[in-house]
Amino acid sequence: MKPSGIGGQAVMEGVMMRNGDKYAVAIRKPDKEITVDIQNVGGVGSDSKWKKIPVLRGVISFWESLTMGMRTLTYSASFYEEEEEKSKFEQGLDKATNGHADSVVNGLTMLLSFVLAIGIFVVLPMIIANAIMSHFDVNQSLIALLEGILRIIIFILYIVAISAMKDIHRLFMYHGAEHKTINCIENGEELTVENVRRQSREHRRCGTSFLLFVMVVSVLLFMLIRVESIPLRLVLRILLIPVIAGISYEFIRFAGRSESVVALVLSRPGMWLQRLTTREPDDSMIEVAIASVDAVFDWKKFLNDAEIEEARIQIEKASGASKKPAAKRAAGKVAEGKAKEVKKSDKIEKSNKTNKANKVNKANKEVKSEISSAKAETSEKTKQENKPAEEPFVPMEIDISQFFDIKLPDEPAPKKKKVKAKKEEMPVSDAPEEVKPKAQDEIMMAFDSFFEYNGTKSVHEVSDENPDSYAEYEDTVKREALEREAEEASNTEEEV
Repeated sequence: MKPSGIGGQAVMEGVMMRNGDKYAVAIRKPDKEITVDIQNVGGVGSDSKWKKIPVLRGVISFWESLTMGMRTLTYSASFYEEEEEKSKFEQGLDKATNGHADSVVNGLTMLLSFVLAIGIFVVLPMIIANAIMSHFDVNQSLIALLEGILRIIIFILYIVAISAMKDIHRLFMYHGAEHKTINCIENGEELTVENVRRQSREHRRCGTSFLLFVMVVSVLLFMLIRVESIPLRLVLRILLIPVIAGISYEFIRFAGRSESVVALVLSRPGMWLQRLTTREPDDSMIEVAIASVDAVFDWKKFLNDAEIEEARIQIEKASGASKKPAAKRAAGKVAEGKAKEVKKSDKIEKSNKTNKANKVNKANKEVKSEISSAKAETSEKTKQENKPAEEPFVPMEIDISQFFDIKLPDEPAPKKKKVKAKKEEMPVSDAPEEVKPKAQDEIMMAFDSFFEYNGTKSVHEVSDENPDSYAEYEDTVKREALEREAEEASNTEEEV
């Protein structure tokens, strides 16, 4: 299958993947959550015209790899830094740089790393080679060859030494996850943890292979450039680093794109060396690598296009279409038909995803509605519980005697004309029959007049609501009415 064109780099507890002018850094945070940051590459490399020039594009890519690698490593390390108060030096540096102390520190760190790399892999091999060859009468080409061999040995020993560190060991595991993920895509398999786990952790476009190419090319180049002065020779070694990087880039680009025997032979030493710089990752690391690829690369489209192209090639081979235009056109139609099928399946998949999303949204709305109803019911219940209890209705007892000029003396009032002995109170039930109707009429009229005057209920309604009070008042009024009737009858008899 054709190369995917994506490349990557392992960072602290994560993976960086680059596709074109965009790159993504996926990090497994301390809380086990995966965070993904997507950025544009920018810089000189963003202009495509410079990347079309051989060797120069290698120099640009080399510089981009250095700066981007340092930037992404710093970003990944920021998730695992312990928060500490800044020292006086850091505070002063921050003030002097107007808040850009971190950028200055990163730049100084990168410069120091570059100086150490020059010292370990350029100066040290050259000094050792000259010290050994000074005892023999040999030419500069042999010294350059010995220098290159020593450089490769030092590089391998350096990798073995740092791989014993725990953090570097995990870094190499993420490096293996990066390679396995890219191999999974380029082998035509979907990006799943199971598929990625089966892949090889070696890749022909790896940076480790690039560094080995740099060392081999430097040996060949320094054997051709002969300088007697050691200081001048050192200066040339440093100045030619970009040129060596550009040439090495062309070699690894060829090895990564070609399936020829030459490309396989050139790639093999670098892939052997990758056994030191990669380790088998666990599933959590593979998940991080997949998340980084998903952020910048449409691997599903890549697999569909590759499948269509492969079908076209197979049809052409089977029908000899390379020499027969009609057969070639037929193969193209078959491939186009397969492409339509793939697009149709993609549409169905998108439609299913849309329907699923609509169902989820509908379910969410129903849940929200139920929650709102429950909240309203709870609020109403709370209001009812907090509402003060109403006092039960108690009928008001009215003392109507204050509205009538009725006196109930213990003894009857004295008579003006003739004093008579007080008669015993006559119960209402014992009154003469001719008196009862009149007395009852007076009682009812008195009650009705009172209740009508005060805008209250009639005597009948009051009697129904409070029969005991009404009976008491009724006896009082009847008794007084009977007394007046008896008195009037007595006065009439006397006059007669």
